[in-house]
Amino acid sequence: MRWRLRALSVLGAGLRMPSGARGRALQDGLSGTGGTAPAPDRHRPSPGRGRGDTVRAWTELFRVSALFSVPGDALAGAAAVGRSPGRGTALAIGASLCLYEAGMALNDWADREEDAVDRPHRPIPSGRISPPAALGAAGALTAAGLALAARAGRPALAVATGLAATVWAYDLHLKHTKAGPAAMAAARTLDLLLGATASVAAGARGGAAARGSAPVVPRAADNVAAMAHPARGALTALPAALVLGAHTYGVTAVSRHEAQGGSTAVPLAVLATTAGLVATVLTAGRAARTTAPEPGAGGLGAMGPGEHRTTRPHRLTPTDLLLTAFTPTDLLLTAFTGAYLRTAAPPLLHAALNPSPPLTQRAVGGGIRAMIPLQAALATRAGAPGSGLAVMALVPLARSLARKVSPT
Repeated sequence: MRWRLRALSVLGAGLRMPSGARGRALQDGLSGTGGTAPAPDRHRPSPGRGRGDTVRAWTELFRVSALFSVPGDALAGAAAVGRSPGRGTALAIGASLCLYEAGMALNDWADREEDAVDRPHRPIPSGRISPPAALGAAGALTAAGLALAARAGRPALAVATGLAATVWAYDLHLKHTKAGPAAMAAARTLDLLLGATASVAAGARGGAAARGSAPVVPRAADNVAAMAHPARGALTALPAALVLGAHTYGVTAVSRHEAQGGSTAVPLAVLATTAGLVATVLTAGRAARTTAPEPGAGGLGAMGPGEHRTTRPHRLTPTDLLLTAFTPTDLLLTAFTGAYLRTAAPPLLHAALNPSPPLTQRAVGGGIRAMIPLQAALATRAGAPGSGLAVMALVPLARSLARKVSPT
């Protein structure tokens, strides 16, 4: 009889175990000791909390599967200002990665109390990463991002400072206000402009060094104004940056419902926006290539001394339109925009039909992954199909890593 009473008492102790401890036990896997296990020593790591678990916790905190959506910002920005990727573009990518990860760590630090209720499995509320460590990582990564941007020049540092301020303002306050989606959209817009500014500034430095050694002859493809004024020249990337910002606004608007779900109108509105962005990218890219003058035709370089020529706009015939519709650049642009639509649209439609938290989270993840083909399309639209292909090469990596670490 005594052994029965003792067994019932042990079972009762297990049922009265706090929910947080029970959740952590289920998450780590039951070892079979149950309620009879001795209290763990606080001065030594608990079983199963090795270096691998620590790395896993930090990868979850940083959402490493979403990192692949960052380099395309700088590459699309460089393409938008007519620059090939170079030292400035590489510095912009490094700065963007640091600031992006700083925002991820700061986001979880700011939401630690809310996550303890809605998402207790996350690294901070589960106790795998301490709040001071997450906040310290956010500060260190912000400083590293600004330092890398400073290496690219003062204009790039100015844009990076605005980007860092936007990230911190969003995570600490704006996230829970109506201005949250607009703040996040501004951050992505500034990130693309950072790539454009850094690429132009590096080109200006290279041009100055070349002028010091040999005379430089201006070419028609050179953006002389951008070379002289990097910040002003980077404004030519603003249309592409606004397209990316509009997509980010929609993803952020959907993410505000990923914990509770229940919104049908928001996914539908974002789905319509996605279709509009596809049409904008395709139309703008086609117009840029069909209206551009042919080399040596109608320009000053084609006229002799003393000649005066009145140029008239060239009207495209149906044959011209048919031929230009099947150029390799147009085919790539169509493929990239199609990949963008295929990645973003189906999860949004599913979330609209069934606005449950899991499907809403899938819509957010699809929107994050869709940034990569959108960046590739923007780079290709600007005349840099090589950069577009390089960006699209990140898709399999992002998809593979997303199966292990959630991007949301």
